[in-house]
Amino acid sequence: MNMAAVIWRTLPRRICNQRAYSKTTPCTEATKPERKAQDVNDKLGERCGQTIFCLPKEVLVLQDYKINSKPAAYSSTKRRPGPTISNETDDYNDSFSLLLENVPSTLGIKQVQNPYTVTCSRRLSSVRNTLLDLVYNKSDEEQCSAARWPAVRKQKLDSDTVEIYDTKEDPRGFQKLGDAYRVLCFNSSEQRDPVSAEEGQRILCNVSFLKGSMTPENISDYFCRLSWLPAEQHAAVKADSHFAMLCRYSADSRGTFTLPQLLQVFEAIVRLRVSSHAFLKLYEAEFCRRVWDMELNQLLFVADLWRCLGRSVPQYMEIVLSYVALRWKGLTMPQLVQLLYVIGENRRASPELMQKLELLLSTHLEQMNMEEVGAACLGFFKSKNGFSAHLMKRIGDKVAARIEDISNYSLVNVMKMFRYTHVDHLPFLKRLGEVAPEKIPNMGTQGVMHVVLACASLHYRDKSLLDAVASKVPSKVHYCRSKDVAKYLWSFSTLNYEPENAEEFFCSLTEQLHHKMHEFERFPEHLLTALLALAFMGRFPHDLIDVALSPQFVKLATEGSPFELKKDLFTLDGTVAIECPDYQGHRLPVQLQREVTEMLWNFAKQDICVKPEMVEAAVLLQVMLGSPQFVKNHMILPHTRSADLEVHFDPTGKPLPLNMEASNEKVQKLEFKFSGIPVTDQLISQLVKRRAGGPVFKSESDNVAGSDGVDSVKKMLRTEVGDEDGGRTGLNLKVFRNGVPLTDSLLSTITNSKTPVTMAAIQPEGPSEIRKLAIQVSNRNHYCYNSRTLLGLHSMKRRQLVQAGYVVVELPHWEWFPLLKRTRSEKLSYLHQKLYSSLD
Repeated sequence: MNMAAVIWRTLPRRICNQRAYSKTTPCTEATKPERKAQDVNDKLGERCGQTIFCLPKEVLVLQDYKINSKPAAYSSTKRRPGPTISNETDDYNDSFSLLLENVPSTLGIKQVQNPYTVTCSRRLSSVRNTLLDLVYNKSDEEQCSAARWPAVRKQKLDSDTVEIYDTKEDPRGFQKLGDAYRVLCFNSSEQRDPVSAEEGQRILCNVSFLKGSMTPENISDYFCRLSWLPAEQHAAVKADSHFAMLCRYSADSRGTFTLPQLLQVFEAIVRLRVSSHAFLKLYEAEFCRRVWDMELNQLLFVADLWRCLGRSVPQYMEIVLSYVALRWKGLTMPQLVQLLYVIGENRRASPELMQKLELLLSTHLEQMNMEEVGAACLGFFKSKNGFSAHLMKRIGDKVAARIEDISNYSLVNVMKMFRYTHVDHLPFLKRLGEVAPEKIPNMGTQGVMHVVLACASLHYRDKSLLDAVASKVPSKVHYCRSKDVAKYLWSFSTLNYEPENAEEFFCSLTEQLHHKMHEFERFPEHLLTALLALAFMGRFPHDLIDVALSPQFVKLATEGSPFELKKDLFTLDGTVAIECPDYQGHRLPVQLQREVTEMLWNFAKQDICVKPEMVEAAVLLQVMLGSPQFVKNHMILPHTRSADLEVHFDPTGKPLPLNMEASNEKVQKLEFKFSGIPVTDQLISQLVKRRAGGPVFKSESDNVAGSDGVDSVKKMLRTEVGDEDGGRTGLNLKVFRNGVPLTDSLLSTITNSKTPVTMAAIQPEGPSEIRKLAIQVSNRNHYCYNSRTLLGLHSMKRRQLVQAGYVVVELPHWEWFPLLKRTRSEKLSYLHQKLYSSLD
């Protein structure tokens, strides 16, 4: 008969659960007791468990004994509100009980029922033992469940290795290319001789025996050794109550650790993936307290550990950046790159500091490899700080010269920065187009999206690059998030490019929109972006448009999104009204249409309508046509978000008044605005291209004024061109031998005639007789880079103007902008030719 030697210690009544040490039941015989335990657990709704470990050498005789473990026995307090650094004692006390409450029974503990039970010899204070709600919750369970599904996960990744992307590890690629980064960052792939499971159990047993007598050296050593257990053992270790005790004692001793011990403990915590909120808050506070006693390498190393743990530490980073701001000139190149990486991952840094770091970066640029350049670009991009145009061009030169050597990930980071700074670098973009057919197939779907989005932002249209992207996307569209789908559509539509497989390309992305409908509840902007992009290309999925204009979605977009989406809704609604006469779905409320129209017009009045090229065209058209009432500077199609000059003509080519807001006062001021132009031999000769020796008109002031002067000039001009019908009034075109136009209004202005300009006669009987002109003053931002291909929005606008019954007359920037520096007569001649030639 087996005898059991036990030691009894009294525990408070509040600890109603027990922990048993027994030698009467061998470790291999647990079938019947286990069934009993299950019945008890079903009744009580509680968990019991078994932990088998080895004791120190002095008690090795007990290593065959079985220990029934019930960690929740140490819990008696309820969860309190979330912890803060300022209330560390409460955090410490609250979370330990939560830790033990949440220990899952499936993590390395076998449920048994042992009739020979004795209470555990561990005595825990009711006040001090509520620390650390360590992650015995969802994240740990996910870590354990991940081991149950290795084949499924591996199969999914192996199906397309190009699409594998690790948001934590991929940005750290630069750290593996130089030994200088070893002291600056955490190496998760570091290999050492692993600690055996038996050794790990022995360490946990030591914790239970040493308890409060553990020294800081013991704690750091135990943490370090446990962190080198095989990865599959980590979840079981963290589920053990002895590990919770170790965490508690480490938190108690954190102020007594030497700096190397503190770093060693924290590195072990990261390696074990401990992510308890309260526990880590204590360590964050300790590191904040020690910042000014640490070296920069140590500060960067700790910041990297926090990043690997996936935890944001704004207070720590704020102090570190203050430290760096005082010592930035002494940073080495690896320190700078690592600092920029950390800044980017924490998404914040002051503009003043980033300007200093940009200056430092420019001095180190030549020594940096491609991956370090990519890391630096990403750090600035994520912290929303840009490079100067000069530095961007240097980066473009460097990458263009070695574009074959740069990794896909770093290339994407460089493209992000070009998009953010909006700096064009044609040699770099051309090299990108040359290597795109080779690089795009080996690039992940999200990376390709950023490349093509950067090109669209720069208005750079490269056929080979876009074709390479279009050929890849349909087969990989199932990897696209809603954001990716929207950006792909936006990029191609903005560049107004239909690839060879356009039908397959656009249809596959449209179909993916249907599969991602659930994502639009969180990101309504992506659906609107995608539908507007499709509208640019003349594609209108009515079912999706009906969803986007439904009252529920409109409310979500206008109230639940951080972005201003009213203009996008308005543009989509206005486009549907013109281009989809058969659409029967929802429409935008009239009140919202008016609100957005007013908002857009207020912006146009302050920005678009007052641009010099627009003002000059409007004034000269008023002069040429004879009155401000003939020209209206406004938004013909408000939903297209831009203004144009509108002019109406009757069937005979006479202008019709449409701008009734123009007052008589303005007309009168315009009539006397000019003091007259001297009509000399040189001017007349220039106008009619006469040879020297033609008739000369003189007066005492060398001017021809009054109606006699007008008649004389008219008579001479008609004789010159043989125009027998010159007695007609109005704005008929007088065509000279060499194509120089001259109108009655122009002659009146030249001679300073006070004869009022004849207004348009009778209004046409029906609107169909009115010929409406939409005069567009374009600029280079309406076109693709270095080409005459309109961007998608402006192409759609012209298409809709035509459908609305307008004749579109463009004053292209390559013609009109140079004329702004020429004489008034040349500009008037140009405008006259543009308008009247469009009426033919």
